Parts: sequence; C-alpha cells; structure tokens
Amino acid sequence: MEFLIAYGYIGVFIASFLAATILPFSSEVVLTGVLLAGSAYWPCMIAATLGNFLGGMSCYWLGMLGKVEWIEKYLKLDPVKLQKVQDWIKGKGSWMGFFVFLPGIGDFIAVALGFLRANIWVVAISMFLGKAIRYWVWMEFVYKVQSMF
Repeated sequence: MEFLIAYGYIGVFIASFLAATILPFSSEVVLTGVLLAGSAYWPCMIAATLGNFLGGMSCYWLGMLGKVEWIEKYLKLDPVKLQKVQDWIKGKGSWMGFFVFLPGIGDFIAVALGFLRANIWVVAISMFLGKAIRYWVWMEFVYKVQSMF
C-alpha cells in the first residue's frame, strides 16, 4: 500500500482499478493516504473514479466472454425465464451498473451484466455515476474527519 501512496495520483488510479476487478483490494486506504498527504481533491477524484470505472468495465468485458447457453446447460434454467431476465437486463436492468460500486457484490453485478449482454452505454453511464458518487462521499468523509483533528 505504501508503494501506491508514494505514487500519488497514479497510485490512486492503480489501486482503484485493482479494487474494481475480481481482486480483493481496498482503494479507500490508498486514496485516504494520498488525501492526507496533501494531494489535491479533484485530481484524486478523477484518478479514483476513472480507475474504478475502468476496472468495473473490465469485469463487464470478462462477463461478455461467457455464453448464455452455459446458463441453460449447466444451471438447468428454463429458457423462457432466462429470456425474460435477458429482456429486463437489456432494458431497465442495465441501470444496475450504478450498484457495481457495492463491496462484495459489485464485481458479480458487473460480470453478470456483461454475461447477459446488457446495454454497454447504459451500463457505462450508470457505473461511472455510481463510482463517482462513491468516491465523492468517501472523500468528503475523509475531509470531515480530518477537520475534526
């Protein structure tokens, strides 16, 4: 972690990217260290959001490598029900990308959206918004706590 903190904005970008992949990693620790070291707010926000967004989209693309037929074959799901899920995902369900920032389940949501071929533009927009809001809230929290000391 100290290595990433020493690299400032690039470290925040890398940590945020890794945290959004299937690797267990905490970008908040690195982001907090860089902020407390005196780095500027907006470059940190941009680096964290872009890194996490691109990491999340890599999970989406990983999901796109899968085939829907695998669900029918290995999970023995009814093709009619599966089609209903796919139709929902391709419509309003693509907005589930907003929740990819959630710890623990976010990676699975991103992979599932890719696997089910959700609208990439809607997923990208909603994912970017969710991740930007996440880092904005976190950075505001860090600054509020720091101002108390």
